[in-house]
Amino acid sequence: MKPSLIRQLSVTIVCSLLLVQNAMADRVKDLASLAAVRSNQLVGYGIVVGLQGTGDGADVSFTVQTVRAMLNKLGVGLDGPLSDFERTAAAVGKIDVKNVAAVMVTAELPGMAKPGQRIDINVGTLGKASSLRGGTLIMTSLRGIDGEVYAMAQGVVTTTGIDASAAGSKVAIGVPTSARVPNGATVERMVDTPFEKTEFVMLNLREQDFTTTSAIVAAVNKTFGEDTARALDAVSISLRAPADVSQRVTFISMVENLDVIPGESAAKVVVNSRTGTVVISRNVKVTAAAVSHGTISVSIAATNEVSQPNAFGQGTTTPVQNANITVAEPNKPMILFQPGVDFSLQFCVLPLPKPLVLQFQPGIDSS
Repeated sequence: MKPSLIRQLSVTIVCSLLLVQNAMADRVKDLASLAAVRSNQLVGYGIVVGLQGTGDGADVSFTVQTVRAMLNKLGVGLDGPLSDFERTAAAVGKIDVKNVAAVMVTAELPGMAKPGQRIDINVGTLGKASSLRGGTLIMTSLRGIDGEVYAMAQGVVTTTGIDASAAGSKVAIGVPTSARVPNGATVERMVDTPFEKTEFVMLNLREQDFTTTSAIVAAVNKTFGEDTARALDAVSISLRAPADVSQRVTFISMVENLDVIPGESAAKVVVNSRTGTVVISRNVKVTAAAVSHGTISVSIAATNEVSQPNAFGQGTTTPVQNANITVAEPNKPMILFQPGVDFSLQFCVLPLPKPLVLQFQPGIDSS
């Protein structure tokens, strides 16, 4: 074997993977969800205290007003009996709240959540606060779209962002003005659901597909009898459920664990230009095409010079900066794809220094 061929084989992998076209079944609970078990968005306004000088300060008027109102409710008078009626900038600016930040609190209330259960919350600054690290969220009411209070939030905020600066240098990692409080809110009100009130229960597919909908309807009717399930469209399926709540829960559990062969997704190619990752679905077919990929390099070299006048001249010394800009565009070979190629049988030629492309066989699970 020639040395040049050996070197070429040492830096090139030629791989051919034949994907077995076995139809794999999924559970109904992985393809659809119960319409009655929908989540609801909650929002609230509060303050975070205990910051290390990274709060809003006296310039943010609503933060100062919030602190004054909170202290008044706790029985702490600040400026006397007329302080509640003062609205001038001077009166508001008397409190310099460097360790306090006004925040918006958001949460997602799961379907069928009961009073006393805990949910996670997200916290984000409203004013000039530069970091929420080390802060504590004071009791905040979380309201739904109807204006009713559904949860109460309070706790130590957790942020992974870092923002440090010194002597003109600055390093920022993540976003220190956003934080989370795991299990930071307690559910106080239950959202009414039609699960136990209606004759039919509704299943909604996570991704609309007529083939998957027909497969679920066929599986349910085969197991529980004809007319148990009825497809309404590409997303919704109506199920005739028992009237007894306990039996209804058991029925939904049995439906969720039925195995169904879903319809194949549409051909899709996802490209991440930042990491150079390309994800290609099995249904992608390639027609005749030519692809060429190259890079452009731009180099800028700066040279500093000083222009001086003659010894007896009347001019002044002037600094001059010259820049030399060059653009390099290397020639790259063109790759020709023949028509009719699909990704059930793939051939890939990859140089070793580049990231390796992995192909996953159908039916692999995480267990």
